[in-house]
Amino acid sequence: MDLAIDWSAPWLAPYRAIGEPVTHAVAVGMPLVEALNRSSERPPRFVEPSALPPGEPYEAFIARTGSVPTRQNTHDLFNALVWRTHPQLKTHLNARQAEQIERAGVGAVRGAFRDALTLFDENAAWLQAPGPLTEALQQRNWVQLFVTHRALWRDTRLVLFGHALLDKLLQPRKAITAHVWVVPMEMADPAAWLTQQLTAESLARKPWLPLPVLGVPGWWNSNEQIGFYDDAAVFRRPAPTLKMAVPAA
Repeated sequence: MDLAIDWSAPWLAPYRAIGEPVTHAVAVGMPLVEALNRSSERPPRFVEPSALPPGEPYEAFIARTGSVPTRQNTHDLFNALVWRTHPQLKTHLNARQAEQIERAGVGAVRGAFRDALTLFDENAAWLQAPGPLTEALQQRNWVQLFVTHRALWRDTRLVLFGHALLDKLLQPRKAITAHVWVVPMEMADPAAWLTQQLTAESLARKPWLPLPVLGVPGWWNSNEQIGFYDDAAVFRRPAPTLKMAVPAA
């Protein structure tokens, strides 16, 4: 397990207090599950992957036992840290997954609802920001979002939730993109608010927005360079809506 994690990275701030001691313990020989279980007495408990019975779905096992099978790698480390930091939201996601599995089985494909839950679990973030920033994000107006209104990011809260997203950022690349949910500024507990939003009906509307997270001011030194946001392969504008011509009477 490569423990070369820079805990000073701004996107890791919500997880550093738990994650840094855990990785130090693993670095001196402690198994990851033991280090995680020592980090808090609160559920869930973390167990070796061998604890998962053959044939039992991962999500169903967690719902049944309150234990999370955890491999000795950074992907599962970040999953565990999100469990430790946002247990209510993770529990909600797991419960909805387990309900779908109980109702329909695992199947060859997850289905639209489970796919959306998995996407949130793996790659979601939430943003609380002043109106000009959220409007620019909705319009994919990257110049407005990152340049014109750059100073407004001081009044913004962006939290990365997806553990696969966090894992990818161990090797930062400009193209790494989060699925962002905009949370009202007045919400003191965004995770609790999102728990209420993650229904089959709301997810069917795909209420997330793409955000190249390394474009966020202060998150990556490279975005201070002139021309950083000119890369159309990353900072795309949406295709214009085509209007059909109305035939003459």
